[in-house]
Amino acid sequence: MESYLIAIGTVALIYALLAIGLNLQYGFIGMVNFGHVAFFAIGAYTSALLSIEGVPIFIGMLAGAVLAALSALPLSMLSARLSDDYLAIVTLGFSETIRIVIQEESWLTGGIQGLPGIPSLFSSMSFGPTGLMTLIAISACVACVYYAIRHLTRSPYGRLIQAIRDNEAAVQSLGKNTSWLKIQVFMLGAALAGIAGGFYAHFMSYLSAEQFVPLVTFYVWVAVIIGGVGRMSGAMIGSLLLIAFLEGSRFARDILPGVAEVEMASVRLGLIGLALILCTIYFPDGIMGKKRT
Repeated sequence: MESYLIAIGTVALIYALLAIGLNLQYGFIGMVNFGHVAFFAIGAYTSALLSIEGVPIFIGMLAGAVLAALSALPLSMLSARLSDDYLAIVTLGFSETIRIVIQEESWLTGGIQGLPGIPSLFSSMSFGPTGLMTLIAISACVACVYYAIRHLTRSPYGRLIQAIRDNEAAVQSLGKNTSWLKIQVFMLGAALAGIAGGFYAHFMSYLSAEQFVPLVTFYVWVAVIIGGVGRMSGAMIGSLLLIAFLEGSRFARDILPGVAEVEMASVRLGLIGLALILCTIYFPDGIMGKKRT
């Protein structure tokens, strides 16, 4: 049971990193990203492949974050010319392109066979359980990211990007380059997804294309919306609630004996959808959002 709880906590914190990055892009500057999982995958595979070749894991994870950010550059440049709807479609197409490349380029990624043998973060250390040490490491990383992004969003720079979300034309009239600011924020969010991908790769020790489907992006959106769009605490709370609900729904079969094992995936997805509907009804601004009077 202890190992199970450690694993659940680790996955929840990985999703928290993803949610913070997406919340930064959408909640603070208003960019709709439906391809967040693509940067997650880029970070995961970059770190995994480099570590398998003997590169130190920290360097591999840093390289994954940088590559994820660079891959977001052309997409963010398009944001200056595309409306939110079209940007959403482009990012979704980009994520599917990345997934297909992972699946087809077996010489690099292992293709449909996947990529096994990824070293864990603390596999070479003799002190402490590996899973617990990984949980502590990612907890420290999430805490640092949380306070850094919170400080950023409360700074004059943060108020400026939020002004772009509220009224971009007004910000442009003040002589600010809103396109460049959008690019910066989009790349930063992608880099956070890349870091999350690095942690995920070294935690799972195995990667395949099926782990990076659009459903992952949907889950991150659920976490952001439930927690509260534009709220840093909302990204954290939403991620924890999402994973708790996903894992808790595994036991729904105990109270639904007539549902076959193969049907439980659809039931779980339906329960998540119901929870999202109820949340938007009773908490329209998210659990950590501003209360309406």
